[in-house]
Amino acid sequence: MSRFNLLLIVQVLFLSFAMATASLAKCPDYKINAQASNDKKIEAFMKNSWADFMNDRPEWAYDIGYDAGNNAGDRWSDLSLSAIETRKNKVDCLKKAFAGIKRSGLSTFNKVNYDIIAEDIELSLLSKKLPGQFLVLNQLGGVHTNVVDTLLNMQQNNKVEVLRILERLKKVPRHVEENKILLQEGLKAGVTAPQVVLKTIPAQFDTIVKKDAKDSVLYKPFSELKSLNQADREEIQATALKVISEKVIPSMQDLKDFLVKTYIPQARKTTSIQALPFGKEWYELQIREQTTTKMTADEIHQLGLNEVSRILKEMEGVKNKTGFKKDLKAFNQFLLTDPKFYYEKPEDLIRGYREISKLADAELPKLFKTLPRLTYGVREIPAFKAPAAPTAYYMSGSLTVGRAGFFEANTHDLKVRPKWGMEALTLHEAVPGHHLQIAIAQELGEMPEFRRYGGYTAFGEGWGLYAESLGTEMGFYKDPYSRYGQLTYEMWRAVRLVVDTGLHSKDWTRDQALKYFMDHMPKSQLESEVEIDRYIVWPGQALAYKVGQLKFLELRAKAKTELQDKFDIREFHDQVLSGGALPLTLLENRMAEWVKKEKNKVSKK
Repeated sequence: MSRFNLLLIVQVLFLSFAMATASLAKCPDYKINAQASNDKKIEAFMKNSWADFMNDRPEWAYDIGYDAGNNAGDRWSDLSLSAIETRKNKVDCLKKAFAGIKRSGLSTFNKVNYDIIAEDIELSLLSKKLPGQFLVLNQLGGVHTNVVDTLLNMQQNNKVEVLRILERLKKVPRHVEENKILLQEGLKAGVTAPQVVLKTIPAQFDTIVKKDAKDSVLYKPFSELKSLNQADREEIQATALKVISEKVIPSMQDLKDFLVKTYIPQARKTTSIQALPFGKEWYELQIREQTTTKMTADEIHQLGLNEVSRILKEMEGVKNKTGFKKDLKAFNQFLLTDPKFYYEKPEDLIRGYREISKLADAELPKLFKTLPRLTYGVREIPAFKAPAAPTAYYMSGSLTVGRAGFFEANTHDLKVRPKWGMEALTLHEAVPGHHLQIAIAQELGEMPEFRRYGGYTAFGEGWGLYAESLGTEMGFYKDPYSRYGQLTYEMWRAVRLVVDTGLHSKDWTRDQALKYFMDHMPKSQLESEVEIDRYIVWPGQALAYKVGQLKFLELRAKAKTELQDKFDIREFHDQVLSGGALPLTLLENRMAEWVKKEKNKVSKK
């Protein structure tokens, strides 16, 4: 969940508008010496364009520990219309600066950086006319959840940092107003989230907007501050209560009222991205960005149908091993309804995930040579997010700021959180999935920062799904129900290929998508609706998982065939992760080069 790729960096930094194109504003100084070598030029470009981005996105800069004197903790991103128009023009600034760098004169390492940047700038230029700036809020998040997240990530053991976040909190009213203006402009342009997915949003404000600020979820981080001395703690808590009660809660109440009375009633009734301006082109660009391939919607839809068919056969075999005599539909219903598959207390569910995580930790050295220094924990998804949140997600940490990564699990409505899916989910979100991959990337000190902290959905989520498949080698899935659970998670990602493309390229209704999903997945009505609504507001993102996983499996099979008994799974995984997140085409090139080198080693012996 915390992954960003460079294209997203560029898209966020240069939010595109359906406005008249303005003349090129003054460009940032990327400090590129025209007389320098191409390697020096691209290194300056990467360093200084990243610094410009970090200055522009203080929330992210603070989270990863990048400050460089820009007071990231004190500020929100400027989302005024004029600021966004300025960012839009920076796309052309990047293009102009990058044009002075020639690929032919670069080192092998920097040629990869060049290829990543060139592709992302191209896609950003193509997306300039798309009105994505108006889609700043949906059931998955918005300014209200961002405010809570910034407090949850606050460095509570550092008085200076707590005071800086307190300053940021004082600026919430302006930040909320900027978001509200974008929503209002979106209504005028007909560019909103679909009305059907917005119904859960008002309730998300209920843990924020309280009569007594002490009861607000916003105050909780300030109620702790255990490492500060009593005088500092009491002073900060008094100020926080005043700011939350006088500034934050009133602005959040105003936004909630606007959503209930104006935005949601006037939001669009359609669900497909194709109903928006440039919708067909928009979806094609989303596919290209999210999968890092040139696959078409039709090709992905058919791939999904093929994978669904293949996985169904495996699920049938596992079901038979349990001794269950009826069909898969009845088996799925059994898994959904039998009380033995569910915890009764939230703390027991979290404890179960922690036990699985501990077992997984011990197995990592068998499959990986390099492990990250950064640790991770397991905790609940905050209650105000939980009803519209997925089953779980990963929140990345930072060694720089002293914050662990977290596997966050949903404890809302325990009757839809089955035990048989817990092993696969833990391997995906914690280790060897997202935490391992993301933490290793952050610790690749030789990599430019945009590659250490950025990423690609197809790589990150493809790796997460591939990590689930490693469970058998790690000693998991011994119970046939857990093995079936792993297959349901793989089926889930295959179904996504069908449903996402169905919704956004084949005119499927929400009900059609929901029926297909529930016909193939042992998930409750609530879980299924949450998933379908996610695909509706996040077109193309769900395609990346299966496409990425299949590429990892393909590369592993190729390497094993080529190297035969010289194949070392630990070396393979090291090569995959030590390059950071890459587009799948560049990952394929990297692994082909590694296989070639390994074969040369063998031939020289």
